[in-house]
Amino acid sequence: MHLATVHSRTCRGMEAIAVTVEVFIASGIPRMHIVGLPETAVKESQHRVRAALSHNQFKFPQQRVTVNLSPADLPKEGGRFDLPIALGILAASGQLERERLAEYEFLAELSLSGDLLSVKGVIPTILAATEANRCLVIPQANAREAGLILAAHPKAKIYSAKHLIEVYRWLSGQATPNLVPVLETSVSEHTSEDMSEVRAQGYAVRALEIAASGRHHCLMLGSPGSGKTMLARRFPTILPPMAKDEAIETASVLSLITEVLSASDFYTRPFRAPHHSASAAALLGGGAHPQPGEISKAHNGVLFLDELTEFNRQAIDGLREPIETGKINLARVASSVTYPARFQLIAAMNPCPDGSDVDEYGRCTCSEQRLVHYYRRLSSPMLDRIDLHIRVPRIQWTNPKSMKSRGEASAVIRERVLVAWYKQLQRQGKNNALLETKEIEHFCRLAQAEQKLLARVIDKMELSARAYYRILRVARTIADLAAADSIEQSHLLEAVSYRSLDKLLRV
Repeated sequence: MHLATVHSRTCRGMEAIAVTVEVFIASGIPRMHIVGLPETAVKESQHRVRAALSHNQFKFPQQRVTVNLSPADLPKEGGRFDLPIALGILAASGQLERERLAEYEFLAELSLSGDLLSVKGVIPTILAATEANRCLVIPQANAREAGLILAAHPKAKIYSAKHLIEVYRWLSGQATPNLVPVLETSVSEHTSEDMSEVRAQGYAVRALEIAASGRHHCLMLGSPGSGKTMLARRFPTILPPMAKDEAIETASVLSLITEVLSASDFYTRPFRAPHHSASAAALLGGGAHPQPGEISKAHNGVLFLDELTEFNRQAIDGLREPIETGKINLARVASSVTYPARFQLIAAMNPCPDGSDVDEYGRCTCSEQRLVHYYRRLSSPMLDRIDLHIRVPRIQWTNPKSMKSRGEASAVIRERVLVAWYKQLQRQGKNNALLETKEIEHFCRLAQAEQKLLARVIDKMELSARAYYRILRVARTIADLAAADSIEQSHLLEAVSYRSLDKLLRV
C-alpha cells in the first residue's frame, strides 16, 4: 500500500482555498475512484490522467487507486486537479520521490497527450500560494498573467511548463525548473479618444471632471446625438491610474473568467459597457456556480450603462447594494460567494421614450401618462444613490463659434483630477464618494449660513437624507478642485445644481 500527497487549490469566489490531493494505491480490482465532492469535470479527470500517463510511457498502477480531494465538504470543479492527481499517482506508485512534492503547489489541466492546458483563477491562486510560502507550478499558457502579477507582487515564486514530462524531469532532478519571468507593466497613454473632441458641452465636461475627482456616480440625460456616449467613452481618459493593490484586485477578478490584461493596461481602470439587453445575472453575476458579472469586471473602474431605462428593472435595482458596499453577495443553494464590485457608474438615458428633449428646444409629444411610465422604470432609491444628474442639451448648430472651439485636452483635466484625488487620500485615506456618515460630518462640515441654505434646498426639492449626504460629498470634491480647505457657498450651490433632475425623474 502506498500513499502520496500533492498540494493544489480551488477558487470559491475570490478566495483560493487549499486542496490536498491524496492518492492511495492498494491491492484490489484495477479501478480509480475520485472522492471529495468532485463535479463532472473532476470525475472525468481519471480518463485524462490515465491517457496522459500511458501516452508518455509511465506505468499506470493495475491496482485500486483512490484519490481524495480534501476538504471533502468543499465542491471541486474544473480540470485544475489533473496535474496534481497525475503526480500523486506517480509518487504513490514509486515512479517519483514523494518528498519533492512538499514545497510546491500544482495547477493544470492535462490533454490526453500530457500537454498542460490553461486554467481559470491563476492570480488568486498565486497570491494564496505565496502567502503559504510555497512555489506554484502552472501551465505555460498562464505564464503571461502570472508575469503581470510578479511585477506588482515580486515575492511570488512561480514555475511554468508546457508538458507533464517537463514537470516530471524537474521533480526527479533531471532538469531545471522554468521560472516565470517578470512582465514589466506600464500605464497606457495611447488612446484615440480625448475630451478635446467634445464641443459645446462644457457643463457636462465640468460635471464629469467632478465625478472623476471624487469617484462619484453620474447620470446623463439628453436627446440622441447630444454627446452622452461620446462623453462616457472619454471619461476613462481623465481618471487616475490604479494603485498596485487595485490593479491586483482587478486582475484577480479577470483571471476567474480568463480575461487577461495586457502589460500596458495593467494599471488602466477597466471600462465595461454592457448592452441594455443584458440579464440581471450577466450584470450582477450568477449561475449555478456564481461567476462574476459586469459590475465585478468593472471593479476599480467604470461601468457605463447606456439607455439606462431599457435595462431590466430588477437588474438596475440590483445595483443598489454594490453601489453602497462595493461588493456583491451571490447566494445559491450549493454555494454562496462574494465578489468585489467597487465600480463607478456612468449612466445615460433619453429625456422621453421618443428621445426628444423636454426643454424649450424639444419637440416631445409624449402624454404625461407615458412619461410617468417611462421615468418609473428607475426607482427613487436607485436615483438617490447617483450623485450627479447632468443635463446634456441638444447641440445648437446655429452657434458656429461654440462648435469650432476645442475643449480642454484629457491630459489637462486629468492633472486637476489627480491633485484633487490625492488631496482626498492624504486627508481621509479614501475618495469623497466613499465617505461614511460620521466621516462626512467631520470632513464636510458646513458653516452656519451654508447649513441653513442646504436645509432650505433639501426641504424645497423634497430630497431624501441619502441625497443630503451625497450633496455634501460632491460639494467637498468641488472644494478640493478649487483648492479650498472648507466648503463654501459657491461649492454647495454647484453641488445642488447637479440634483436638478430629481423632481423630473420622480414623477
